[in-house]
Parts: sequence; C-alpha cells; structure tokens
Amino acid sequence: MRAAVLGAGAWGTTFAAVLADAGCDVILWGRDPAVAEEIAATRRNERFLPGIDLPARVAGTSDAVVALDGAELVAVALPSQRVRAIVTPFADLVSRDSIVISLMKGIERGSHERMSQVLGEAWDIEPERRVVVSGPNLAKEIAAKQPTATVVASKAEATAEAVARATASGYFRPYTNTDVMGVELSGAYKNIIAVAVGIADGMGFGHNSTATVMTRGLAEITRLGLALDAKPDTFFGLAGMGDLIATCASPLSRNHTLGSLIGGGAELAEAITRTGGTAEGVTTSQSIQELARDHGVDVPICDAVVAMLHDGQPKEAVLGALLARPRKAEGL
Repeated sequence: MRAAVLGAGAWGTTFAAVLADAGCDVILWGRDPAVAEEIAATRRNERFLPGIDLPARVAGTSDAVVALDGAELVAVALPSQRVRAIVTPFADLVSRDSIVISLMKGIERGSHERMSQVLGEAWDIEPERRVVVSGPNLAKEIAAKQPTATVVASKAEATAEAVARATASGYFRPYTNTDVMGVELSGAYKNIIAVAVGIADGMGFGHNSTATVMTRGLAEITRLGLALDAKPDTFFGLAGMGDLIATCASPLSRNHTLGSLIGGGAELAEAITRTGGTAEGVTTSQSIQELARDHGVDVPICDAVVAMLHDGQPKEAVLGALLARPRKAEGL
C-alpha cells in the first residue's frame, strides 16, 4: 500500500518506519523543510529521532501535494490543539477512498472533540474510514524495533483490519477494536495522569504514591468513559492500562517529564521549554475537565492537575485537598 504520514516528529517518523517495515511505501510529510530534506537525503531525522536509520521505503517531503498524491493510508501525527488548522487546507488532496489514521492523543479545546472527529470534520471523512492507533507506543522504543503491541480501532471492523495488516511486523503487533471512543479517551486522559505521577515523583514521593495515582487515575478514566458509552473492557487493555503504565513509568514520556519538573518547583512555561516537545496533557487536562463537568462526572486527579498547571494553586495545597476528600468504598 502507499501511505502518507503527516507530521515528522518522533511518533510520526516512527510510524512511517512501522508502515515501511510492514511493506508499505511511505512519504513522510513535515512542516519544516529542513527536516523533510534531511529525511529525503539521508533517511535520518536527527532532530526528533536521533541515531535511527529509516527504512528505504520511507521518503521525506514538505510538499503536501506530493505526500498525499495516491495515498491509500493517511496517518496524522500533529499537535492535537493545532491539527485542525494545519490539515484543513489539505481536504481536497485526500482521496475519497483513503483510510485516515489518527496517531494523536488529545481532546480539542472548545469543541471537546476527539482527534478522529476533528479529522473527520476537516476532511469530510465518514467514521467507517477513520482509524485510531493507540497503546503503549513510546516512539524511541519502537524505532529501535523493541517488541510492542497496539490497538487499531475503527467503527468498521474491516477498516481496522486493513490498517492492522498494513502495520504488522516482527516487532509491532496490532490488535483490532471497534470501541473508538474508549480507545481515544484512554489515550488522551492517560497523559493527564502521567503529569500527575510526574508531579508526585518530582516532589520526592515513592512507588506507593505512584501506584495510587495510576490506579485511581485508571478508575477516573473508566468512570468518564462509561458516561460516554465506551466499553468497560477497553480501559483494562492495551489502550487503557497498557498505555497508562508506559506513559506514567517511562522517562521517555514527555508528560511524565513535565510533571516531574513541576513537582520539583519549575513554573509551567519553564517545564514546557525544558521538556522539549509537546506534552499533550497540559492542554488536554482543561478539555477533559470541561467534558467531565458537562457529563456530571467526578475527576479529582484531572481537577488537581488543572489547579496546579493552570490555576496557580500550590501543589502542596492541592495534594492536601485530594487527601482530604470524603472516604468511600473502592471502585469507580
């Protein structure tokens, strides 16, 4: 198959390699001409994926017309809060027969839409041709061909299976799912929980605190997901628990890194700069909080992250408020 990947950051570049290793011919589009030219000339992306040689089937370009011409698969890996503005001008370039793949993990501010919905609106793509790829997929580990599994979700099972075939290799194992809502919500929400875990780490707390935040974070994700008609099993699979563990535990996670800097005393602007990449949990925390309030769902960890990152509340005061919440039986 011929594939286009829009977004030449670490994950977009890695997914281009995944597609190529599975037998696709891939054109990787980047907004920065210098990055695109480096990929085309050297099959390297030293800025975002240093030390990795890309497969020969991967080509680079900064010309969207070139990237999208004849593409049967179009994967998008761009910052979630800017993706609509970036991709809307490409609507006429995307074939009506293409399968569109969201690699992004965020909820749009204002609209509260998931990334597959944003792409569907921007390009007038029906749900049956949209796919979401999500799971414990840290880009640098996959680029090094370390074994991993992922979830390929679509409303149409045949569409999910087509993308699974186009990505399966000796190191990348895709599982299909039809619960698009649950898969996307998990991918977006776990970034917020990873920020919270990072803050706990930065404050010097140990494994008990980390385990508490992760476990109650998963309960929080599940509670909101069920209110949005997602399937319970999704949250205990690769897209839910699997991605949560990887993002919260790994030093490769930008969201965990940002949280750790905040916990250590850095201001938000400084933490964002030092993280050196997009930490989606920062803005998504506000989107999730608004979405939860719209549906009457209690999300105390998300509320705490918003309070610390956006409302200027001291982390010690927020922690105290969390621990002072009324006791209850364990569960959702």
